[in-house]
Amino acid sequence: MDDPDAAVLYEIAGGVATITLNRPDYRNALSVEIVNGVGDHFEAALADPRVRAILFTHVGNTFCAGADLRAAQPGVPQPTLRHNFVEILEKIMTCDKPVVGRLAGHVTAGGVGLAAAMDISIAADDAIIGFTEVRIGVAPAVISVVCLPKLRRADASELFLEGERVPAPRAAAAGLINRAVPRSELDDEVSQTLRRLVRGGPNALANTKQLVARVPQMPREEAWEWTAELSQRLFQSDEAAEGIAAFRERRDASWVPPES
Repeated sequence: MDDPDAAVLYEIAGGVATITLNRPDYRNALSVEIVNGVGDHFEAALADPRVRAILFTHVGNTFCAGADLRAAQPGVPQPTLRHNFVEILEKIMTCDKPVVGRLAGHVTAGGVGLAAAMDISIAADDAIIGFTEVRIGVAPAVISVVCLPKLRRADASELFLEGERVPAPRAAAAGLINRAVPRSELDDEVSQTLRRLVRGGPNALANTKQLVARVPQMPREEAWEWTAELSQRLFQSDEAAEGIAAFRERRDASWVPPES
């Protein structure tokens, strides 16, 4: 792990890169240093062949409180922004590696967008999640691009317009996160999820992420054609040959990290 006082911590173990938001005193708000740290470490994880999955977690009782309102105060110096939050959300959704969120605390505003962009987000059942933007006179504009496709219109209207913080089970029922589990079970649930993910072939995982994103947007005839071509290409790949051989020989495939 790097400097324990850094705004964002980074660690690799068992094929998983863990990115930890580490400004609990400021509720892990999206300050320039948080955004830069997330952007730097996320790019490092994508480029590192040892990394099979990426985990976002946090220190303190807030995963992320959204925009850093201190930055709007005159006279508060700010470092140079190297990464764009929108670009980070886009990379999370479109990258080749599965991304998991561990939400052990409150999640509000832009933090909800960050969690919703991930492939799998798991929260403690006593975590509180909310779109609080209207309470300060703004709207959940940018993160709506991530969140609205996951929500029914009725849920979106209620959650966006009321600005209330809701329990994690309510957010899970609305489709905003994957599931809420008892706090005592959260770490084990996240660990098991990551162990399952790293057992998948890297190319298979990348193409499956693409499939989940693209097929619902396609006309049915186009989807049949595209998925048939994808299936044929994957079955003919070296990765599939290794995976099938490992299945027949009752052993782990070559890509499975030894710790898994």
